[in-house]
Amino acid sequence: MVAARITINGKEAPIAPAKPHTTVLDFLRERGLTGTKEGCAEGECGACSVLVARPGVNKPTDWVAVNACLVPVAALDGQEIVTSEGLATAGEPGTPPTLHPVQEEMAVRGGSQCGYCTPGFICSMAAEYYRPDRCAQAHANPDLDLDLDPADGSDPEHGPNGFDLHALSGNLCRCTGYRPIRDAAFAVGTPTEDDPLAQRREQSAPAPVATAYTRDDSVFLRPSTLAEALRRLGERPDAVVVAGSTDWGVEVNIRARRANCVIAIDRLPELRELHLGSDRIEIGAAMTLTEIERRLDGSVPLLAGLFPQFASRLIRNSATFGGNLGTGSPIGDSPPVLLALEASVLLAGEDGEREVPLSDYFTGYRQSVRRPGELIRAVRIPLPLSPVAAFHKIAKRRFDDISSVAVAFALDVEGGIVRKARIGLGGVAATPIRALATEKALEGKPWAAETVEAAARVLKAEGTPMDDHRASAEYRSAMLGQSLLKLYAQTTEAVPS
Repeated sequence: MVAARITINGKEAPIAPAKPHTTVLDFLRERGLTGTKEGCAEGECGACSVLVARPGVNKPTDWVAVNACLVPVAALDGQEIVTSEGLATAGEPGTPPTLHPVQEEMAVRGGSQCGYCTPGFICSMAAEYYRPDRCAQAHANPDLDLDLDPADGSDPEHGPNGFDLHALSGNLCRCTGYRPIRDAAFAVGTPTEDDPLAQRREQSAPAPVATAYTRDDSVFLRPSTLAEALRRLGERPDAVVVAGSTDWGVEVNIRARRANCVIAIDRLPELRELHLGSDRIEIGAAMTLTEIERRLDGSVPLLAGLFPQFASRLIRNSATFGGNLGTGSPIGDSPPVLLALEASVLLAGEDGEREVPLSDYFTGYRQSVRRPGELIRAVRIPLPLSPVAAFHKIAKRRFDDISSVAVAFALDVEGGIVRKARIGLGGVAATPIRALATEKALEGKPWAAETVEAAARVLKAEGTPMDDHRASAEYRSAMLGQSLLKLYAQTTEAVPS
């Protein structure tokens, strides 16, 4: 097998002698690329962001920003990344490099003070700069107006150049303030025809490389097929399975967890398919949330409501449904939504595949019916979708935060009567749960204030909320009831009578 290598700013480098658990962040800094910083080591601040060349949605290659602090460098064997240092264009010997347009705008608009967070902001901003559909929007609106005030009716989170500020939701600045950074984001134009990174989008992204990287009795494996992955998992039942590594990376950094064997499944083709059928949608377990969001393009409104509230763009560029369900966390944001959508999971093992309703999947705190040696291959959502849908996330911050309570609703209301109700809850029990008692209190009843108020009292008693540092049990119960009242207030006028 070919020695593990990675391309950094156009130059190939061996991954050895890095250990299998070494993060991209530490690998880069050890090579002198210190623009990539460690701020939180949890994927919350974005100081470590870098660009990775990945298969594109609208072009052969997309430049995608990821948290370098979470990704094992071995996971990028055969892949291609660009750091903040690689964005500038080298000048003639003895002359300074030419700043990238994103770097230039950040400089002239005062978007940097201490500079610690700036390289991470610039990499996240550069990923949005090269997003193909943003470029199309910018061409359609070339006259940029930086005097943007929400009071004048403009969208404060989207610039006239098509720049989506959610691209920066995972980047934290502690000193400058965000207005000059926003000004810089809304001022960037479109890539020129001779921009090498823009040109790079027209060629295919690097293909996944089968990897068996070993150091100090630890091994990082990237199988090339699902069958091989299942065989490897059977041989190594102690292995840690990773996709985006957004959960395992935190364990490695904060809790100093180490594994003798890590099996990466994020590039398995069998886990990266999305099928839209007449009676169901099937989403591969290793597709990133960003890929799912852009492929579905709002066709599943409940998922469209989830995505902007799920962590940050940096995390969504790596996180997967398979990982979010596989960890079994009771505060994951996707399980309540998928429960409301009546989703099921497809579990693949060496002896075949089985389908399990998500409502039967979780068995206890971080426990499930998934057997040793099985992998989540896909999530299946039945059609048609319920027309009344909403996702309410209660957290201390608007974005990039962990839920205190998460509630997902999917209701069928016909002739003013609730024909079907599905409600998924997170953060109120040892597992994500369906609010079965509340569903029963709604079904067959008029969609009216009296019904909703009675059902809200039932919803307040669902689950077993607890006191912790995020919220009290009393607060969680109150928010459950309030969420149904909010749904009624938001949707009454839109519901057919």
